[in-house]
Amino acid sequence: MTKASLHLLKGTGYLISTVSVILLAIVSWSSASQSPLLVACLFGGAATSIAGMFCRWLSYQIEKRQEEREAHSNEAGCVSSVHGRNALYL
Repeated sequence: MTKASLHLLKGTGYLISTVSVILLAIVSWSSASQSPLLVACLFGGAATSIAGMFCRWLSYQIEKRQEEREAHSNEAGCVSSVHGRNALYL
């Protein structure tokens, strides 16, 4: 599995989990709406769960960008060192 497809799979998993939290909150609404405390707990729980998944997804995106930057800088380093050697022979 390539890194790009692995990141896509992780993102899809977090999206599915977010939809799951929303659906469970909808189902729970009829019971929770009886009490302001339960409403606050329902919204708070759903919001923190979604925020946590967003943070994890964001961390994977940051790691992906860092890996891409490192790969590009390593490629650029190889190209410049090759050009440096050619300049010595000219």
